Amino acid sequence: MLNIQNLHARVEDKAILKGVTLDVPAGEVHAIMGPNGAGKSTLSYVLTGRGGYEVTEGSTSLNGEDLLALDANERQRRARGEDEIAAPAFLKLAREKAASLKIDFEMLKRGLNVGFSGGEKKRMEIFQMAMLSPKFLILDETDSGLDIDALKIVSEGVNALRGPERGMLVITHYQRLLDYIKPDRVHVLAAGRIVASGGPELALQLEAEGYDKYASAAA
Repeated sequence: MLNIQNLHARVEDKAILKGVTLDVPAGEVHAIMGPNGAGKSTLSYVLTGRGGYEVTEGSTSLNGEDLLALDANERQRRARGEDEIAAPAFLKLAREKAASLKIDFEMLKRGLNVGFSGGEKKRMEIFQMAMLSPKFLILDETDSGLDIDALKIVSEGVNALRGPERGMLVITHYQRLLDYIKPDRVHVLAAGRIVASGGPELALQLEAEGYDKYASAAA
C-alpha cells in the first residue's frame, strides 16, 4: 500500500524530514504522533504533493507507483476509489452520507466552508472522503477544534471507511482521537524521523509520559 523509504524534505533551506521510513499495508490504520514541530504535517504535505516542500532524498510509493513522480492532482486521481455514477444515484448517495455524519443536506448547497465552524469543516472533509471512497486516507489532526460530540461523529465516519483494501495514516498530537479511531500501529515522529513504533498501547504511554525522551533521542 503506502511505502516510504528514507524520506528527506525541506522548506526553503530548513530540513524538516530527515529520513522517514514507514510501511502501511492495505487494511491497516497507522497513527503518527509527535511533539509540535516534529514534521507531522510536513509529512502529509509531502505525500499529497503540496507546493513549497522539496524532497531531497528517499522515495514514496502507493501500491507500487512512485508518488514523487506525480503532481498533486494526479496523486488525488490515483488515490480515488469511486466509479462513474449517474446524477440521481450521486444525490441519493450524498443524502445518505450526509445523514450518517449528521450534516443537514441544506448545508451542501452552501459554498464550501463558507461560514462553517471548525467542526462543520471537519465533517465536510469526512463527507468528501465518504463520497470519493479513496484507496488511502491521510488524516492530519482531524480532531483539531472538535468537541467530544463532533469527534465521535467524525470518527464514526472515518471508521465506516475502514476495509481490507484501504489504508489510513492518522496524524495527531493527542491520544484522544485514537480512543475512537483504533490504530493497528503507532509511530512516534520526532525531529524529522520516526524514533519509535508499537501497538496502540504506545499512544497511551505517550499520553502519560509525554514526548520529552523521544525528542531527546532524536536530537
